[in-house]
Amino acid sequence: MAQDLKWKAKANRPESADQSQYHIRCRPGDVEKYVLLPGDPERVGQMAQLWDEKKHIATYREHVTYTGKVGGVGISACSTGAGGPSTASALEELAEVGAETFLRVGTCGAMQEDIAPGDLIICAGAVRYDGTSDQYVDQKFPAIANQEVVMATIEAAERLGVTYHVGIGYTAASFFCGQGRPGYNNYNQSWMHTIMDDMQRAGVLNFEMEAATVLTLSSLFNLRAGAIFTAVANRVKDEFEYKGEGVEQSIAVATEAIKILSHWDQLKKESGKPYFYPSLLKQQTKIEGGSVL
Repeated sequence: MAQDLKWKAKANRPESADQSQYHIRCRPGDVEKYVLLPGDPERVGQMAQLWDEKKHIATYREHVTYTGKVGGVGISACSTGAGGPSTASALEELAEVGAETFLRVGTCGAMQEDIAPGDLIICAGAVRYDGTSDQYVDQKFPAIANQEVVMATIEAAERLGVTYHVGIGYTAASFFCGQGRPGYNNYNQSWMHTIMDDMQRAGVLNFEMEAATVLTLSSLFNLRAGAIFTAVANRVKDEFEYKGEGVEQSIAVATEAIKILSHWDQLKKESGKPYFYPSLLKQQTKIEGGSVL
């Protein structure tokens, strides 16, 4: 979609007369309540290939958006680009037009020796060095994934039989120096040499650049969010290997997790419960079998 040179709106939260959002160019009704968030715009189309129905909604800047259905569940995907600022803009505007649950799907570098390139990492929380979330709330506020999204993603990984790890990640604002790599011409500062060792000792699993933004903003806005990553590097062994099948697995797991969340949300609605818990599945089985709860 080309830039509209006649765009005119209020400066506080820019949107057009039909409520199209400035960065993602989506309107109410364009986006389902369950949204996948890849960084790479090309990965959105790859995600949509798994759906039963798909429709291209918009392409503007780094944001490509598709909407469709998978297993009868409405689903959307919108690319965020790399890093916190563009991710925050996309999440804000997606929420504005109806998104409620976000699952970040990306790649990362592992910092624990037992995580191999191609393994999946399910993010339970993130160390907040993304920079962007600091503009929203005090630094001591945690970046925590929603428990239902984490559980659904674990369930999806188990169903698909993939190798996965669960834990805390580190969201950096820089691919190079912010992740303990040297900058151009071997530029470095003393603190860069200790980042990975310190985080390893704390049990942190990986480096990436968006999760803390997604998790923090979702918590602040009373939305749900989680993240899943494919490891493309092991920083301990200084190995980098981009495995396409690992990326495909993360997309498949994320898609399955959305279907699981939709099922659980329906169970909560039928039971009048605000949160999912495993016994709801047992209650459903009793109802379907004709038993009394």
